[in-house]
Amino acid sequence: MRTRAIYGCSGLTLTPEERDFFQDTQPWGFILFARNIADRDQVRALCQALRACVGDDHAPILIDQEGGRVARLAPPEWEPRPPARVFGDMYRRNPEGAREAAYLNARLIAHDLAEVGINVDCLPVLDVPAPDGSNVIGDRAFSDDRSVIIELGRTVIEGLIDGGVLPVMKHIPGHGRATADSHLELPHVAAAGDALSAVDFVPFRSLNACPMAMTAHVVYEALDNQRPATTSARVIRDVIRGEIGFEGVLISDDLSMKALTGSIGSRARAALSAGCDIVLHCNGRIEEMREVAEFTGPLEGVTLKRTEAVLAHPRTVGPFNWVKAQRRLSELLAAV
Repeated sequence: MRTRAIYGCSGLTLTPEERDFFQDTQPWGFILFARNIADRDQVRALCQALRACVGDDHAPILIDQEGGRVARLAPPEWEPRPPARVFGDMYRRNPEGAREAAYLNARLIAHDLAEVGINVDCLPVLDVPAPDGSNVIGDRAFSDDRSVIIELGRTVIEGLIDGGVLPVMKHIPGHGRATADSHLELPHVAAAGDALSAVDFVPFRSLNACPMAMTAHVVYEALDNQRPATTSARVIRDVIRGEIGFEGVLISDDLSMKALTGSIGSRARAALSAGCDIVLHCNGRIEEMREVAEFTGPLEGVTLKRTEAVLAHPRTVGPFNWVKAQRRLSELLAAV
């Protein structure tokens, strides 16, 4: 039976130890990073090898392919994609053109991913950046205008799904006010609950039908002054599942980020106990993955129903002329 984890791997091919571990633990999915990427044939072979470990031709394989500085499929093998802020800036002058460009960009990203066997993209970023927020979000956000984020976020979700790739909105319930990078330390947000509800939660609430979401390793002091959202039952129950109304698969952000403390195993246990459906472990260190596996039981109950619903999304992809789409996107971007 599949278990409540997503794991990375260490290199361009699976080691015998990794293959045995994945076969034994049967994770729900996998995630790729730059260390796992060389060219199309290699990525395609790696995806096939990962899926063979769990005996599932459609097992989720995730990637962070946003564009800009967060892009695991990189030039010269793949076309560079602009960061989200480019589309937000375009929207101020030409909303219709920005929506078309954002859709084409997402559809082209989906084409790139599906071509090599990747079927989940950790996109869109729906965070509302604050003026004093950490640059870890920066131009990864579409805009500081909630309505623009909603419009373009919806368009990106549609573009990915039309290309056969499932989107993951992040970082729920909002990373934009954080003044620290959660990769390096635990951010605290002191804003009042009303302010968070009126600003930060709005894009997630408006797009709560997105199939998957990734949590923020951020403490919202007005909600739970002890625990970040990832490990806070109060935030997950009352805000993410409650006020925001998200009913899809909730994935933790990377357990190995320095915002979290304690052993890797205790982090996994805390995230799952708080209400995350799946925990994400990214660095590919087998000794850490073994520890995570001790706490990630089988998919069952409501989590099983959520994962089944996500994977039931239609996989049929209509005709797509990527050359024509790329040409049109280039025209739109050149007009900015």
